[in-house]
Amino acid sequence: MFANGIVVVAITRRGVETALKVKEALDNAGFACKVYAPKKYSKNGVVPLDKNFAEFIKETYGSMDALVGVMATGIIIRAVAPYLESKLTDPAVIGVDATGKFVISLLSGHYGGANELSKIIAQGIGGTAVITTASDVTGKQSVDELARTLHLTIQNPESLVPVNSAIVNGDHLVVVLVGDVEILTSQIGCYEIKKSKNGTDALEIISNYDAGVIISSEPLSVELLSIDKAVKPFTILKTKRVVVGLGARKDSSEDSMIKAVDAALEQAHIPLATVNRFATVDIKRNSSAMLKAVEQLGKPLEFLSVDALRSLNHKDLSPDSKLVQEKIGVGGVCERAALIVAGKNSRLILKKTKLNGVTVAIAEGE
Repeated sequence: MFANGIVVVAITRRGVETALKVKEALDNAGFACKVYAPKKYSKNGVVPLDKNFAEFIKETYGSMDALVGVMATGIIIRAVAPYLESKLTDPAVIGVDATGKFVISLLSGHYGGANELSKIIAQGIGGTAVITTASDVTGKQSVDELARTLHLTIQNPESLVPVNSAIVNGDHLVVVLVGDVEILTSQIGCYEIKKSKNGTDALEIISNYDAGVIISSEPLSVELLSIDKAVKPFTILKTKRVVVGLGARKDSSEDSMIKAVDAALEQAHIPLATVNRFATVDIKRNSSAMLKAVEQLGKPLEFLSVDALRSLNHKDLSPDSKLVQEKIGVGGVCERAALIVAGKNSRLILKKTKLNGVTVAIAEGE
């Protein structure tokens, strides 16, 4: 999560001091971020701003995963308001007062991760996280939070209000797993879990409850499911395709690859069970260490040609490595392989990380 980066902006001298504490907290949590401030307040670790905050937001809003504004929340809200679309696509937006006393989750609290990020920042700087979403206040997991945690796509977002309302009001809710979908049920919380063969059977189960969530590995037709049988509100969640891209030196061992993958999955807060497959360049077909490592991890390994990797043009890609380019003819392996195999609308949820000569990136797609 937050693979495209977290932007921290301060507009006062005191705010810059707090922003640098925020950066330290995020660095310690494994999240990359940059701190911006007006030139007259910039110092080491701060990127100078040559424009006002509103102009900066206009240029960067669509390219960030999260915005932390160390300033009055009114300034933040007015700056981002013209660009708001949906809590399913907007970045997480967080407000921090200049002294660092309060860390306020403003937008995209669940699906965008603002609530989680606010708690991490507050703990790191000694502040108080202010979370106002109803499900968090009552200690319950909302549907959009469930979708974010389990890397699921919300197929019928218009259902979120009635289903989340049922959760907040203490109604009886069921989570129905369709077909052979694989989900870590320990992450679903306190909800009752049932299994069904198909969407129609799932609706029959939900009819005995106040509301429901359907989780499937294949798209389900909202229109089909809505025919007369949908007497109770329900949300359809579809599993995303999660792919781990691998790159490694020739002398990398099986153990070093497994440790690198484990570290990357932990950093991205993704359980191995959620991963669909691994991907790498086809010159690794004869790498016994990689083959054994992936076999031990228990997922398929897909190989891609250098030409296929080279042809990918994607906004999430890190700058090319000259060394890798000289050695195999393409400027990077793990990110490209993960994005290609993840398929439609893929995005990096962890950019390339390196550990003991092994590079790992994680992508998710529809």
